[in-house]
Amino acid sequence: MWNSLNNKLNDVPTKGLLRIAISGKSGCGNSTASRLLAERLNITLINYTFRNLAEDMGLSFNKLRELAEGNDNIDIKLDQKQIDMASKASCVLGSRLAIWLLDADLKIYLNISLEERAKRIHRRENGSFDTIKEQTQLRDQLDSNRYKRIYNIDTNNFEHAGLIIDDDNLTPEQIVDIIMAKLSTLSI
Repeated sequence: MWNSLNNKLNDVPTKGLLRIAISGKSGCGNSTASRLLAERLNITLINYTFRNLAEDMGLSFNKLRELAEGNDNIDIKLDQKQIDMASKASCVLGSRLAIWLLDADLKIYLNISLEERAKRIHRRENGSFDTIKEQTQLRDQLDSNRYKRIYNIDTNNFEHAGLIIDDDNLTPEQIVDIIMAKLSTLSI
């Protein structure tokens, strides 16, 4: 299957770009799946997030998130940077809003339960599981409210994605295998 897809990618005209958008809520595995997919396809990974923007601005992640609650231009700046980056080369764009904002060849939504996402964040960041779960749920709500206000996007409605992966028990590699299988069925 990989050889077939790889041959298809090699046949893409130089003016044609392959763009894959992957979205999901915090802790869904978006960053890892996006990185692995970009590596497997040998294309650019774009995963410029609030964490990256906060670092570039010399702010903590939480401080930038607080500022974003009162300043829509922060989200707009971040999202525009991602889209600008994605317009330059074949890429995998992993972001909360990628499937809504990028004109992509394949739009993928990673739909993972709050419980599993909190477990993943807990493994990465430690601390109290209950606190992390509450913070994750709050972050989901704040993000959802902001995206609705700024773009009129309902991040709980992802039916337009070409592939929805609904499984709390998949490894990142299994997620990428599912995406590769889907890509092999597309005319690209």
